[in-house]
Amino acid sequence: MKSLFILEIVVINMSILAKARYENHVLKPMQDLPLDEGESVIIEIKRSIADQMCGLLATDVKNSDLIIDMEGWD
Repeated sequence: MKSLFILEIVVINMSILAKARYENHVLKPMQDLPLDEGESVIIEIKRSIADQMCGLLATDVKNSDLIIDMEGWD
């Protein structure tokens, strides 16, 4: 007797990492998202590392200016 196995694959956790800006009480993605119109999603809010670190390091104006002038800032 032959057995028949049916394998169903369900994607449970599809993650999309995207930057967004909060303006006028609306969260606006900063790039197009691969979602259908009206699709519901669950979001996780994380502040940028710069926001998290703000005020934690004491520095003088000269070093602050050097850091600000570094490449790589968004």
